[in-house]
Amino acid sequence: MKKIIGLLLIFIATTNFAVGQKAKASPRESVTGKINTATISIDYGSPSVKGREIWGALVPFDKIWRAGANEATTFETDKDLIIEEKKLPAGKYSLFIIPNEKKCIVIFNKKANQWGAYNYDQDLDQVRVEVSSKKQPKSTEKLLFLVKNNIVALFWDNWEIALQIK
Repeated sequence: MKKIIGLLLIFIATTNFAVGQKAKASPRESVTGKINTATISIDYGSPSVKGREIWGALVPFDKIWRAGANEATTFETDKDLIIEEKKLPAGKYSLFIIPNEKKCIVIFNKKANQWGAYNYDQDLDQVRVEVSSKKQPKSTEKLLFLVKNNIVALFWDNWEIALQIK
């Protein structure tokens, strides 16, 4: 009888623990790809739209944004790159964006590991580039980064923010 009660208690505890575990609302995602001979890796929190207004609301215009959720997005390259005609040395960076309806400023900051944009220090910016945001006909529910051909692009909601890379 004691064995049965013990097993029952273990079963109840295990079930409660399993039921109590939830998937993160903005799970960490990563993407790695090659552009020419450079390997590029991006690590980011991937929030979902969930019916919310994103651009200009959840992500305000003209304010620094961590390009994802939770920890700042990191961008790492093993070779020097030319991004929108500006040189980015090989290394690991935090990736920030200042979105606007017409143009976005994409920032590669030397402080790679930081939480959000709360301690963002402009003096540590390695490169800033300005690119146009493009409206997409199809909405992307979960924030997504792609490394393909000569482009690194962020897709979320009905926007694409793409960087030309050499």
